[in-house]
Amino acid sequence: MNKISLTTVAAAILLSGCSGSDTAQKTSAESDAGFTAPSAYTADINRDIAAELPDDGGADLAAAQRGFIATRSDPLITTAAGDVVWDLDEYAFMEGPAPDSVNPSLWRQATLNNIHGLFKVTERIYQIRGFDLANMTLIKGDQGFIVVDPLTSEETAAAGLEFARQHLGDLPVTAVLFTHSHIDHFAGVWGVIDEDDYQAGRIPVVAPEGFMEEATSENIIAGVAMSRRASFMYGRRLPREARGHVGSGLGKSPAYGTVGIAEPTEIIDHTGQTLTLDGLEFVFQAAPGSEAPAEFTFAIPELKAYCGAEVATRNLHNLYTLRGAKVRDALAWTGYIDEMIELSEGSDVYFASHHWPVWDRPTIVAYLETQRDTYKYIHDQTVRMFNGGMTPREIAEELALPEGLTAAYANRDYYGTVAHNSKAVYQAYLGWYDANPANLNPLPPVESSARYVALAGGAEGVIAEAEKSIEAGDYRWAAELLNHLVFAEPDNQQAMQLLASTYDQLAYVAESGPWRDVYLSAAYELRFGAPQESQIKLSLLVNMLEQTPVEKFFQTMSVRLDPDKAAGVDRRVGIVFEDLDEAYLLTVRNSVMHHRGLDAADEPDVVLKVSHGMFIRMLMGEVGLMETLRSDELSVEGNALTLASFFGMFEQPQGEFNIVTP
Repeated sequence: MNKISLTTVAAAILLSGCSGSDTAQKTSAESDAGFTAPSAYTADINRDIAAELPDDGGADLAAAQRGFIATRSDPLITTAAGDVVWDLDEYAFMEGPAPDSVNPSLWRQATLNNIHGLFKVTERIYQIRGFDLANMTLIKGDQGFIVVDPLTSEETAAAGLEFARQHLGDLPVTAVLFTHSHIDHFAGVWGVIDEDDYQAGRIPVVAPEGFMEEATSENIIAGVAMSRRASFMYGRRLPREARGHVGSGLGKSPAYGTVGIAEPTEIIDHTGQTLTLDGLEFVFQAAPGSEAPAEFTFAIPELKAYCGAEVATRNLHNLYTLRGAKVRDALAWTGYIDEMIELSEGSDVYFASHHWPVWDRPTIVAYLETQRDTYKYIHDQTVRMFNGGMTPREIAEELALPEGLTAAYANRDYYGTVAHNSKAVYQAYLGWYDANPANLNPLPPVESSARYVALAGGAEGVIAEAEKSIEAGDYRWAAELLNHLVFAEPDNQQAMQLLASTYDQLAYVAESGPWRDVYLSAAYELRFGAPQESQIKLSLLVNMLEQTPVEKFFQTMSVRLDPDKAAGVDRRVGIVFEDLDEAYLLTVRNSVMHHRGLDAADEPDVVLKVSHGMFIRMLMGEVGLMETLRSDELSVEGNALTLASFFGMFEQPQGEFNIVTP
């Protein structure tokens, strides 16, 4: 019997923004990732890049080390079951000058991101950095710690707080702030606060308007595809080594442990809103639709400090993220940063949800102006170019930041890139079609690839041309040629291995952490194949699933309806959650499913009454429909076979689909 299981969709909640997942356990056959050595041409490219990098006189290194207090002597952070969630020594190989297999600019950023421990930002403000993808900030109030962004997992957040208490005093947590709705900024909350204290109203939890909606369901409809793509973007299956994953640019990688969420008790819905938390006044900026759909920044006037959340960090961020998401508004983002310059007046330090702080007012203003102007330049020049008839690929190839915006490091292509952000601007205004009729209805990849290979004289001709291109360092052309051959002949091992080696070289020169991980993940899967099962442990997601509105999962059901199985079906099913006092009517007609609230006048064909807890177990795939029929937490009014046939129309998504092969 088909299970009512949305496991891959549930897992995708982990990928709501700056997320990722664990490094897969590899078999002995996979223990050597097989990445090729950097070619002489690649080594030359990286040496040239190193020679052209601006000299900051060690300023970033000094800033990244400033205020360092200590780091943990035990590098391992584990779950209660002993599974490793985080290893502070995982990137210990990152010492000295960049090897030929890493772009020296990315190596520099990744090395700075690898400086971990407890840091003093300014009087009464401290940060735990390098314990997760994001930073956790601790602000000393009158009675205890105000925690800002409690990381991705309970384990890393708890370890960070425990370590801070060893050095700063065993103070209670008096408030929690979630700056935005991406999982690396809230999901460790139960590692820093006690649920009884929270339920008793003793710990305010502050978040931007729309936080719960966005945090629990941002990617839920498209989550299966996003989850798979995110495994490439964050290098989930890659070894941590000089030819593998070195960091995401934004930080290292997300921790993979127990995730949760606490419903906010205080909502920030407008700029200028103030709250007094544990004796300190916070002045907020509402920044929805910037780096996250729900986000705020804030000033603490008494401490002369400003927190920019993730609106401005020490890299160029994503207007479009490679895991797949709606494009972000470059003009709105620019406007928020411009507003932050004014709102941060009087602040002597600027700190954010990632990277290290910026000190001194003139330096803060210069930093924010550069961030603001970078997004504005990408927006304005992309629009200028497409209004001149240029296509997305042409714009991405030509667009480059002017000299005034390339003198420092904080806006370089470590996470987002000028190239793919320009395509996001194009997409936001004009969509996917570039107006060339040849691209309006092209052949699908397998068919067009077969014809290209035939035109080239067969596989031998393609490989011969690709090998010449690789030798000349023309990796992009070689990848395009070999990709056609792999899609035309997916069993051609020579083509797959040569394409994998080409992706290795493209990765080694990439300045963007996600670009590097995408190339290397592609190379890995060409050598070892796609994963056979999800690496997500759904038991770690229970708290998140419990907080996700059940009707969001009905939305995912509608996109899993098999139209052939639903052909000619006219069905009405009621689902009642008696413990939530919620009831829904699901209808299927014309091979389309709709859902709405169940009214007393409705006459469903069958009604399923189920507890919320049992529904969560069903979502996690722990039980199938027939098992639930024997449970005290479920009852059926009507024919159980009708209910079974209804759920039998929905397919289970295959979350680990092929990407680099047909």
